[in-house]
Amino acid sequence: MTDDPDFGALIASRICHDLISPLSAIGNGVELLAMSTPPGPELSLISESVESALARIRFFRLAFGAASSEHPVGRGEIVSLLDALSRGGRLRFDWEVSEELTRDRVKLVLLLAACLEAALPHGGRIVIDGAAGRLQLRGHGPRLRIEKEAWARLHGETGPALMPSAAQFAVTAEMLRDAARPVSIEMGEHEIAIRL
Repeated sequence: MTDDPDFGALIASRICHDLISPLSAIGNGVELLAMSTPPGPELSLISESVESALARIRFFRLAFGAASSEHPVGRGEIVSLLDALSRGGRLRFDWEVSEELTRDRVKLVLLLAACLEAALPHGGRIVIDGAAGRLQLRGHGPRLRIEKEAWARLHGETGPALMPSAAQFAVTAEMLRDAARPVSIEMGEHEIAIRL
């Protein structure tokens, strides 16, 4: 175990923290405008975009930010976050884990969910269930897009540098390696199942 800080996670936490306040202020401004002006498609578009951006930043903060094994994340917080993400796109997230998980465990699960999201460019559904000791993520969609080199990282394989759009695979692989935690991945025509 090392005491060296994870600079990437600290930077991600800081960026997300600094972006949440101005985006929330924009959302409040849109609400005030809606009270004084007849609602129109422009205000709806701005409001939906702000909500989507806030949900994505909250997701990034938990998935890429600093995490601790000592602090739990409440189930309500995760369900609220994933519901907000589901409203903003073609992908639906379902959190069916009843117990609280530690922040580092939630980080790993959300990173794996981001990997599944990359494989579902046409939308679909990601279901996370199980218990703290044995979790499962299942991604279903009409058509999967599998970048084999990125997925191979999750089994400890190395390869050429990944594109920024696949950063979640590199971060997840490092977390799995540091925790010496194997992951099981099964791929079908329309589904990917990950067990850890």
